Amino acid sequence: MDYHLKPLGKSCSATGKEFTPGETVHSVIVEQNGQLVRLDYSHDAWDGPPEGAVGEWKLQVPEPTSQGPKKVDADALMQYFEQLYENPNQIQEKFLYVLALFLVQKRRLKLDGSRNEDQTSYLQLSGTHGEGNFEIRDQSLEESEIEQLQQQLNTQLFEDWE
Repeated sequence: MDYHLKPLGKSCSATGKEFTPGETVHSVIVEQNGQLVRLDYSHDAWDGPPEGAVGEWKLQVPEPTSQGPKKVDADALMQYFEQLYENPNQIQEKFLYVLALFLVQKRRLKLDGSRNEDQTSYLQLSGTHGEGNFEIRDQSLEESEIEQLQQQLNTQLFEDWE
């Protein structure tokens, strides 16, 4: 039988006071309405396990870990894409292409097709929330250039939004 219990809570089940890193916490498993539920108590609020507790243990609140890469909202990226699409210069056109590929990957843009004109390929895209039709010139970028543009785009976006 599998049990799915929540991780350590952010605050004491008895007092509501937020836990701090290094603080001692008492955790218990109790049955509530036919479900096993985890409750976490600060050391000061701990009077022993509640009646009917299935299990108990003591732990220390861990130090926060780095949160890793920040996540960017796909809708915000879509707005940025639409702004760039209006009047891209040559460098922005490469950003626009990489951003379009990312938004397709995130399912915020969909690839409707492609067309060729004078030996130039264009991606035909539309927004999944009804945004208009977009044509993006295929930039024929090398993988390393795409990665470099992604890094520059990430840097630019986080500077703009912080």
